[in-house]
Amino acid sequence: MTSSSPGFSQPDAHGVGQPGFVARNGLYTAEQAAAAQDVASKIRGLDLRTVRLVVVDQHGVPRAKSLSPEVAIAAMSNGLDFSGAIYSLDSGNQVFVPAFASGGGFGIAEFTGFPDIVLVPDAATFQVLPWADRTGWMLCDTYFSNGQPVPLDGRGLMRRMLAELGDAGYDYLAGIEIEYYIVKVDSDHIAPADAGFTPPAPAVSVFERGYQYLSEVRLDSVAVTLEEIRDGLVAVGLPPRSMEDEWGPGQMEFSFSPIGGLAAADAVVLFRSAVKQICQRRGLLATFMCAPALPNFFPSGWHLHESLISRQDRRNAFASEDDYLSATGRHFVAGLLDHALPMGVFATPTVNGYKRFRPYSFAPDRVCWALENRGALVRVQGAPGDANSHVEMRMGEPAANPYLYMAANIAAGLDGMRRALDPPPPVEADPYATDNTPLPASLGSAIGVLDQDEFFRKVFGDTLVDYLLQMKRSEVARYDAAIAENPPPDGQNITDWEMREYFEFY
Repeated sequence: MTSSSPGFSQPDAHGVGQPGFVARNGLYTAEQAAAAQDVASKIRGLDLRTVRLVVVDQHGVPRAKSLSPEVAIAAMSNGLDFSGAIYSLDSGNQVFVPAFASGGGFGIAEFTGFPDIVLVPDAATFQVLPWADRTGWMLCDTYFSNGQPVPLDGRGLMRRMLAELGDAGYDYLAGIEIEYYIVKVDSDHIAPADAGFTPPAPAVSVFERGYQYLSEVRLDSVAVTLEEIRDGLVAVGLPPRSMEDEWGPGQMEFSFSPIGGLAAADAVVLFRSAVKQICQRRGLLATFMCAPALPNFFPSGWHLHESLISRQDRRNAFASEDDYLSATGRHFVAGLLDHALPMGVFATPTVNGYKRFRPYSFAPDRVCWALENRGALVRVQGAPGDANSHVEMRMGEPAANPYLYMAANIAAGLDGMRRALDPPPPVEADPYATDNTPLPASLGSAIGVLDQDEFFRKVFGDTLVDYLLQMKRSEVARYDAAIAENPPPDGQNITDWEMREYFEFY
């Protein structure tokens, strides 16, 4: 985007943002301005009563304001003031930096004093939510009042990584496959938290009793809820490719057909938010926490399927006529393996997520790759002549920020391509029996690896990396303090602290 980019012109209305903010700072291309004009017409023509403007925070969680239609339209010209304090909140929704410290407590001058940031709606993401009464929805990009982008915004980071990939001649394609749980919640357990109160761990019961992997009968037993989720997703342009009954009681897996570029990460945000909202309206709770502390619950993963499309001929750059993966694909895999250890904080950002990395769990526990092997960190799916050959990164947990997770994969894979790295020989049998480097065993270990890593500091910038490290160190410190004060019983791997921290938040 350049300062000469056109804006979407609307009369000033209701004191929203800064008049002409988008055009003055060149934040819309001609295509984006036309899309904004089209969305404004839709908002009025559909007689919407509310439009939610959504920003995805550092945790990958959507934060929003519900606006009147005309105010939402004005925001596409003027931007919308929104509390920048969200960037000071940890996963427990507590401020993790010194209040009102210079630079917001993390060294960014514009954050001094808990100021507002400016949201700029992305009209390409506009949807009408079928489960909410006459309500529209749009994702936003974030800027400071001086027009500069907020450097902590994962969506902006992924857009930058996609641009670098585009300069190399490729476009990104992602297939989303995410596991999650649906449970019944005791509505009396929730109480407001204050400075002197620690909320109890949530009281829940299973949504689906027992566990039967891929059972048609079990799947049908929850059909009413799944059909409502399915219809809601179809209505917002995300028809599930598959809906499956996973190992644990109430554990589901949804997958989607490949989605290109930034829209792939946007889809994850909309998917998770839609599932949680639809379940909530049915008196249920959907959680994307990796490993809830409930009987017979297995950890959930996020398997990220990836390929690249050549801009030269629009073909899959990972496909090969005489091998299961092209040279470009092998270089991409080599980059993923080379940067896998520091990638942990982006792919598995919670204390809880590391409880998943254990042998013979269908989750990876070390850095290796293989053809069609679910125990490997990187699984290749393909065959000679298969136009759909691609790689599957199996490190992610369902709670991961999709922009950071995908941006880290793009950056690592692109680095492998630029350096023409060759991966080691693929694992041919038991990936858990190899002597390959173990993945970090805890969030604290992953923090240490990222802190010493030069690659992600270079491509993501010290500002973002140091900010995430500061936030995650605070998270680990709170976890350690809780464990020291109230040690879990012998044999209890998932703590009450994790349930309080992640179960409802994610």
